[in-house]
Amino acid sequence: MLKAFFGALAYLLMAAPVLAQTPNAAWNEALASYVTSPDDGVARIDYAQLKSDTAAQGALNAYIDQFETRDLDAITPENYADWINIYNAVTIRHILSRYPTRSIKSGYLFGGPWKKVFVTINSEPISLHTIEHDILREGYEDPRVHYALNCASYGCPDLKPTLWEAETLSADLDAAARAYINHPRGVTVKQSGLVLSSIFKWYRDDFGGSNARILAHLEFYADEPLASALKDSPRIRKYDYDWSLNDIR
Repeated sequence: MLKAFFGALAYLLMAAPVLAQTPNAAWNEALASYVTSPDDGVARIDYAQLKSDTAAQGALNAYIDQFETRDLDAITPENYADWINIYNAVTIRHILSRYPTRSIKSGYLFGGPWKKVFVTINSEPISLHTIEHDILREGYEDPRVHYALNCASYGCPDLKPTLWEAETLSADLDAAARAYINHPRGVTVKQSGLVLSSIFKWYRDDFGGSNARILAHLEFYADEPLASALKDSPRIRKYDYDWSLNDIR
């Protein structure tokens, strides 16, 4: 009997750190396990393994569910980070519900799932579309948000392998902007001109509303040799975007 008691006690002591994890910590741990950065510089998600990991999916659901009664109306760095994290987490959950799939847009005749996928925040159902356009774009008026939101696509800026935090938000947004702009899916220089991500077309007004201001934004974050190329060849030739799933496989 004593052996059984001490065995159970040992199990509880080992399990205590896991049981005591907050929803944020548990989902952070899962993100770090399933978001990878291959040699081509594009972060990918191991959706197959994540879908088979019931504990990780439980962490994802617990992370999202904690906001059911949370008021995020105030314009603060903390809420800014939370809205980004919620958007990305709900997007991942949506992909897992449909996986395997080739694209987040697969199965949708027009557009995609953004107006059809909802999450409950402060007892109110809110769509991904509303989070992105009405809350983040209109509320925070920060073009760098486009480097933080991940639409589960190769053409999208990378999914951050940890949660966004208020304390490091501005620096992390700058880092995400720099990483995307200096990658070919953000900006590609060709002899005939620049090929930009369609993000700079779809959200043209957020980046200043003109080619000159878009280019100034790109130059601000560009490293060499891209910075010099933007000055030498400032003509935008076309926009492009790859909607294929950012799957590890």
